Amino acid sequence: MNEPAIKRALLSVSNKNDLIPFSQCLIKNHIEILATGGTANLLQKHGIPHIPISDYTGFPEILGGRVKTLHPKIYAGILRRPGIDEPTLTSHQIETIDLIVVNLYPFQETINNPDCTFDQAIEQIDIGGPTMLRAAAKNHKLVTVIVDPKDYGLVAEAIQKKGHTSDELRRQLAVKAFAHTALYDQIIFNYLNQQSLVDNDSLFPNHYQPFFEKKETLRYGENPHQAAALYTEMPPRENSLAHAQLLQGKPLSYNNLLDSDAALGCVRALNPDKPGCAIIKHGTPCGVAQAEDLAQAYQLALNADPSSAFGGIIATNQPIDKETATLMVNQQFLEVILAPAVSEESRQLLSRKPAWRVLACGPAPKLSLQLMLRSINGGLLIQQEDWDTLDKNKLKVPTKRQPSAQEWQDLYFAWQIVQYVKSNAIVYAKNLTTIGIGGGQTSRVFSAEIAALKAHQLNLSLEDAVAASDAFIPFADGLEVMAKSGIRAIIQPGGSKRDEEVIAAADYYQIAMVFTGIRHFRH
Repeated sequence: MNEPAIKRALLSVSNKNDLIPFSQCLIKNHIEILATGGTANLLQKHGIPHIPISDYTGFPEILGGRVKTLHPKIYAGILRRPGIDEPTLTSHQIETIDLIVVNLYPFQETINNPDCTFDQAIEQIDIGGPTMLRAAAKNHKLVTVIVDPKDYGLVAEAIQKKGHTSDELRRQLAVKAFAHTALYDQIIFNYLNQQSLVDNDSLFPNHYQPFFEKKETLRYGENPHQAAALYTEMPPRENSLAHAQLLQGKPLSYNNLLDSDAALGCVRALNPDKPGCAIIKHGTPCGVAQAEDLAQAYQLALNADPSSAFGGIIATNQPIDKETATLMVNQQFLEVILAPAVSEESRQLLSRKPAWRVLACGPAPKLSLQLMLRSINGGLLIQQEDWDTLDKNKLKVPTKRQPSAQEWQDLYFAWQIVQYVKSNAIVYAKNLTTIGIGGGQTSRVFSAEIAALKAHQLNLSLEDAVAASDAFIPFADGLEVMAKSGIRAIIQPGGSKRDEEVIAAADYYQIAMVFTGIRHFRH
């Protein structure tokens, strides 16, 4: 079949970027332009010949613009079939439409406005646009459809060279059109669903419709024999890892991304007003610290477990400065650095290590009820992110001894870290620095012993240190391990049947213990 020539185009866009030069290209190549409302006004302003859609259909736009393209002359012109529908088109004086350039009402931008009312959001639900896109994409054997201004160049080049587009290009653009309408419907669905959830005081809808866009194919997954790709959430999640700016180095691997996600979450859980650094290895913190400046925080985090930090992932909650970058370059082999931003001077220093990946992730987003997705065989698990802000007034201290001011500070710090360690998790900390971490064990006692072993191997004193446990301490034996290591205060959820036994052991060792009533399992 001969490729269909493009003789007539219909333009109806909300995103008017680059529309004028593309329209000029159409006119130059003798393509007639039909246009709706605001698009027609823009073309008229720039002196580009066009036919208003109401003139073409012989029917005015009505209902305040709600009805303008919903007309047989439009859809028959798009959906016609060669060798079948010519008599019908002729009898009704319907012309073919060969190019559809449409993108939809800015629904996402509208609901992003905190002052947006429900009625204003509803008014931004496009009807004619998605219908035209679906019609054109369905009939892509004959019709070219454009939803993204970035594709103007491809189509313009094809028109200038041949007067038509290729079947392959039309199919690619049709797929993109269906993706565009699918995302649009998903945004509307989620918005209306969320309104219903608010009304019903619920978090999880009966139906959940995520939408992801492929960003890149990864070299492989966890292991070389596993294929993998990175997809980004749409609409994009603000300042997320998937949308971070890669300043240096090659794209992250599958395992790099998993470790980087853990690192970013861990460092963002820290007090944002105090410089902090987290070093992650195999999805688990190996050293975390906060200090008066970022360079000191990095050094303390590295000293907490330098052998594990080798080839690790570093995340900071402050922009990378010259002093910190200098320490990194001179001391450590690492894979990835994540920071809110990186100064130009620091980028020049880090460029001495071209294999390092450096990402600017932007500031931590405001705390919100984000949902986490995790696939299982044949299903999807959804839960809220594990965020909690401890209210000191709601904490319980069941022991005779109360934590000192410094211990309180360290307990808060350790509690933020323990949620990023695999269960059963134990974190030892002192002076806002981790000095021993144990996790991923079948026994909490083993985790306590491993954390102590790490500290002793590095000659890090546990005297007057604190401990955090991600779940309740079920028996006194785990507390005894901590006590004999020098721990003086413990923060844990509480709630065990043997709490009284554990409290009695804490009193015996003169340990202050805090119950949070919240646990932080991480599987």
